[in-house]
Amino acid sequence: MPLDIVPSVCPHDCPSACALDVERIDGRGLGRVRGGAAQPYTLGVVCAKVARYAERQHHPERLSQPLRRVGEKGTSIDAFVPISWDDALDEVADALTRATQRHGSETVWPYYYAGTMGLVQRDGINRLRHAMRYSREDLTICNALSDAGWLAGVGAKRGVDGREIAKSDLIVVWGGNPVSTQVNVMTHIATARRERGAKLVVIDPYRTATAERADLHLAPLPGTDGALACAVMHVLFKEGYADRAYMARYTDDPEGLEAHLATRDPAWAAEVTGLSEDQIVGFARLYGRTKRSYIRVGYGFSRSRNGSAQLFAVSCLPAVTGAWAYEGVGALYSNLGLVAIDTTLIEGLDQLVPTARILDQSRIGPVLTGDPRDLGNGPPVSALLVQNTNPMVVAPDSRLVHRGFARADLFVCVHEQFMTETAAMADIVLPATTFLEHDDLYLGGAHTYLQLGRAVLPPHAECRSNHEVINGLAERLGACHPGFAINAVELIDRTLQLSGLPGVESFPEGGRLDCCPPFETGHFLDGFPQADKKFHFRADWQAIGPEYTRLPAFADHIAAIDDGDPERPFRLVPAPSRSFLNTSFNNTPSSLAREGRPTALIHPEVLKELRLGDGDRVRLGNRQGSLVVHARGFAGMQKRVVIVEGLWPNHAFEEGIGINLLTSADPGLPRGGAVFHDTSVWLRPA
Repeated sequence: MPLDIVPSVCPHDCPSACALDVERIDGRGLGRVRGGAAQPYTLGVVCAKVARYAERQHHPERLSQPLRRVGEKGTSIDAFVPISWDDALDEVADALTRATQRHGSETVWPYYYAGTMGLVQRDGINRLRHAMRYSREDLTICNALSDAGWLAGVGAKRGVDGREIAKSDLIVVWGGNPVSTQVNVMTHIATARRERGAKLVVIDPYRTATAERADLHLAPLPGTDGALACAVMHVLFKEGYADRAYMARYTDDPEGLEAHLATRDPAWAAEVTGLSEDQIVGFARLYGRTKRSYIRVGYGFSRSRNGSAQLFAVSCLPAVTGAWAYEGVGALYSNLGLVAIDTTLIEGLDQLVPTARILDQSRIGPVLTGDPRDLGNGPPVSALLVQNTNPMVVAPDSRLVHRGFARADLFVCVHEQFMTETAAMADIVLPATTFLEHDDLYLGGAHTYLQLGRAVLPPHAECRSNHEVINGLAERLGACHPGFAINAVELIDRTLQLSGLPGVESFPEGGRLDCCPPFETGHFLDGFPQADKKFHFRADWQAIGPEYTRLPAFADHIAAIDDGDPERPFRLVPAPSRSFLNTSFNNTPSSLAREGRPTALIHPEVLKELRLGDGDRVRLGNRQGSLVVHARGFAGMQKRVVIVEGLWPNHAFEEGIGINLLTSADPGLPRGGAVFHDTSVWLRPA
């Protein structure tokens, strides 16, 4: 069969936003997917799960037609019957109208997240939200905490170009596992190690696949990275590694920071983190004496009640040493704020009602079960329109999420590619296209490219894109906005032009526009994006969130975490697995074969105390509930730490509910954010 190679962009919830070279077979089939060789960040590399995307694209269980539920909620596809697209959209529009007539427009909650990272197909749901004055959504589940921490110091969501990792002599991967979750980082690290003899340090609560490749692995207790960062800075000041000339010019209060850190020494941090003083001092000296040092900041250690403060503390390190000033040096958390995109047309921002209530997506369980802290004086949520997410599995406090979705008075429409656990709770299920079947525009957190992804395959069966579904509902609901009257390519083209960027026809060949700023701007030598042009050692938390009084101005360890007690002595981290990406790949054959089954990594000494061995069943629990998994001895962490990699579907667990049964929907400081990695549990033989 004829085979050709076409460019595309990976849409999944990963900072890499990889450029792709896609094998298209006979115009309809998908072959191998490779990293885009011509894009110098991706450099021809892509993760194994996307390389095998044909498994997902041509999966026999892909949804192919609209469905109406006629059976019990949460069972299987057998509880649904096929209906036409017109009937499906009519029923959804009628249900949303009836809900609005009964309770007011804020009773409807369009709910979405990052099943695709494309600006049109992900964020277009907001255009319908604003036009109809439905409840707004606070997007807290992934990066609200990390954003707050980075913005407190740096001031904007950008950092040193990820390609400069290859020119560094020391790379610190802090709170991330790029071997599993962002493989392109490892490409540039490998170049630095090969060409410069660079050292790799990994800071993570357990020995991940990335940590196994490191020259040094530090495994602090979850929720204590801020203490480690403070002790490192204490050593930098004390032993002369701090660049006082740089700080005097580019930072706001170095003297105040140094005075504050006087008591945050390695002995203090050792008590908090569980690391030894020698480990802390050794890392501090390595970082201090290596001028070309690059910190690749991950998300993992921010998913804690004190996560913003932790990330802020780490962001201070290159400002203390003056590392921002040199090539291959500094830090990167995300470059999603690098390119200013005017999303007014995509999101209908010109029709946004500022007084419309905002509901926290991470608290969907409390919201759907009527918690007055979330609903206030507003109506209950009686209708949900869900795109690009699977909250029945991925949202915290699954017990409440499941209870909320089970309500008889809740109407749910889910637009999906598969019959997920969330889709199984819906009244109407609509079949969705994949990224290969629709057009979109993509930013990348890990690099400096704006990328245009065009449809390369026809839609599967009767699948429709998010954009088409939103426009179809808008027509039936009487919503008026120019964005509802144009197709996705026209919407992209007008958005680019509104943003002062090349339109679709003028976009570079292959759809990849490098927006890398000049060196001086990329390294903040022309000033940090704060009002005073300085990096802020003294954080203005009040400008970031309402719970600012609980966070001190200077970097510190904030003892706000769920640190356990004698009844719950273990710290659980439900970390990402290599083969799943949230729940996007947890039904593909190769991913399932590699991951096996839900497993708790437990220190061998703890297993021995529990009189358990590898493969034995163990029950994990806390006040929210308990569940059973199989145990595996693993010495690559402190004894108090337990790791369960996922995300596995609920049905993979013995009792039909997954690991987020144990995670809390409590908001992190100072403005919310999911605290998935801040959970204490007990362990017992099952």
